[in-house]
Amino acid sequence: MAPISTPQTPFGRVLTAMVTPFTADGALDLDGAQRLAVHLVDAGNDGLVLNGTTGESPTTSDAEKEQLVRAVLEAVGDRAHIVTGVGTNDTEHSVGLARAAERAGAHGLLAVTPYYNKPPQEGLFRHFTAIADATGLPVMLYDIPGRSGVPIDTETIVRLAQHPRIVANKDAKGDLGRASWAIAQSGLAWYSGDDMLNLPLLSVGAVGFVSVVGHVVTPELRQLLDAHLTGDVHKATEIHQKLLPVFTGMFRTQGVITSKSALALQNLPAGPLRLPLVELTEHETAQLRIDLAAGGVQL
Repeated sequence: MAPISTPQTPFGRVLTAMVTPFTADGALDLDGAQRLAVHLVDAGNDGLVLNGTTGESPTTSDAEKEQLVRAVLEAVGDRAHIVTGVGTNDTEHSVGLARAAERAGAHGLLAVTPYYNKPPQEGLFRHFTAIADATGLPVMLYDIPGRSGVPIDTETIVRLAQHPRIVANKDAKGDLGRASWAIAQSGLAWYSGDDMLNLPLLSVGAVGFVSVVGHVVTPELRQLLDAHLTGDVHKATEIHQKLLPVFTGMFRTQGVITSKSALALQNLPAGPLRLPLVELTEHETAQLRIDLAAGGVQL
C-alpha cells in the first residue's frame, strides 16, 4: 500500500514530477527509472508523478508510459503514491490512457488541460469528467495555461470538484488571487505546480507540492512544508529564500532539461533527452552548477 493519505492530502504532500530516464541510445531505461524512484522516495517524497511534462510525455509512447508505471510501482509502490499523467488534447486518447494506467496499478491520474485546440470551458468540463468517469482512480487536475493556452476558470474547477473522483488540482497558473478563490470554493486538495510559489500557495491553502526541484532538494522542501505546518513562518521563509537560486536555476530553460542535467551531475539516472528537447550547453551547465551550489545543493 502507498503511504497513508487523507481526503485533504489524497496523494501525500511532497511529490516530485519525475523525469523519464533513457539509455544512451534513447530507449526507455526501466532499471534507471526504478533506481531514481527509490532515490527520490528515500529522500522524502510521499509520491511521484510519472509521464508528465517533466517525464517527456509528449515523446514517449503509450506502451512506454505503461511500462514506466509498472516498473516504478514494482520499485516503490508500497512506499509512495504513484500518479501518472494521462492528459492529452484528445479526450478519447486520454480515456484510453487512464484505463491503461488503472490496469497497470497506478494510484492516481494527472490530467492536464487539453493543449493547442483551446477548448471552451464546457469542453474542459466534459473532457475532465470523461477521464474521471473512465476509471475508479482519483484524479488531479493540472491547470497550466502557459503550456495549454487555456486556463481552467474557477467556476469550472468548482463544477469539476463535485465529481467524487476529482480530488485535487496541480496549480501552475501563477495567480494567487484566483488560487485563493478556487481553494475556498472548490474544497479540492491544492498542490503547487510552480516551485517558486510553493510557500505563497501554502499560505492561501495549498496542501503540498508537485515539484520539479524535488529532484535535487526534496529534504529542504519537506523542511519548508513542516515549518509551515507547525506555524514557524520565519523558518519556512528562511528555507524558501535559501532555495531561491535553485528555483531560478532549474527554470532558466525547460525544467526537464535542467533536471536531467542536475541528476547527471549527481551521478543519478537520467540519460539523454528526446527531440525537440536538447541538452544544456557547457555554459548553461556551468551556470546550473553555480545556481545549485548557491542553494546548498552538493554536487
